Amino acid sequence: MNANPFDAKPADVAWCPGCGNFSIIAAVSRALLELGLSPQEVVVVSGIGQAAKLPHYLNAHFFSGLHGRALPPATAIKAANPSMCVLAESGDGDMYGEGGNHFIHAIRRNPDITNIVHNNMVYGLTKGQASPTSHLGFVTPVQVRGVNSEPLNPLTLAITLNASFVARAFAGDTLQTVEIIKQAVQHKGYALVDIFQPCVTFNQVNTFKWFREHTYYLDDSHDPYDKANAWQRASEEDKLPLGIFYRQGRRPTFEDNTGIFVDNPEPLFKRAVDIGRLRTLIEEYRV
Repeated sequence: MNANPFDAKPADVAWCPGCGNFSIIAAVSRALLELGLSPQEVVVVSGIGQAAKLPHYLNAHFFSGLHGRALPPATAIKAANPSMCVLAESGDGDMYGEGGNHFIHAIRRNPDITNIVHNNMVYGLTKGQASPTSHLGFVTPVQVRGVNSEPLNPLTLAITLNASFVARAFAGDTLQTVEIIKQAVQHKGYALVDIFQPCVTFNQVNTFKWFREHTYYLDDSHDPYDKANAWQRASEEDKLPLGIFYRQGRRPTFEDNTGIFVDNPEPLFKRAVDIGRLRTLIEEYRV
């Protein structure tokens, strides 16, 4: 079997043995390969955190930004060169906490990017404090009496905001995660893939065993085009559903709405620069 061109060979991987991130990077790598993409066609954008190190261990273009700031550069990269496959990925703290505002507005803008979130319900890089998705009562070195804030449900939030594709996977099920990621990448528009990712060091509650006992897959009777039903299924708490909750047909993306590719499909970096117009623009704002 030929080697996967997306598989890099890092000298040092800064993840704990048994971390769910290993399964996620394997699923991402395999999904991109099965979609027939090459490393030259893919850009992975991340923020800060253990999950945000994924692009460092993947053979593709990447951009590492500030804490919680993966989505703005991912949106800009796709707008500048729509021919690229753009993934914005990071952890639940980075994406839903520090990056919560960007998460909301990325959904509104509907850029054609895939947003992969490693959801381990804890901050792993900064040693175990509660994240926006930590369950009530979860005890940490910071929340010594247990979490007393309602956990964020990113799926119901995304569906409420009319995200064009909303899915959830589990790092322990590589084959299913690969298929979900493939469908998200193929979707035209913003696609959220929230992945349950056990943290074997700082979260001894939501383990691989816990997720297997507390999740199930949506079956063929689920209609992902029914928004009200999708929201209802995403709000379930006794058993947490996995699969594709909601999707829409083709609607304008952020790149479509810029209008800059209507008459010319070439990415911006390939276009000739009109120096005269540029100088005129600069002069208009010269103090």
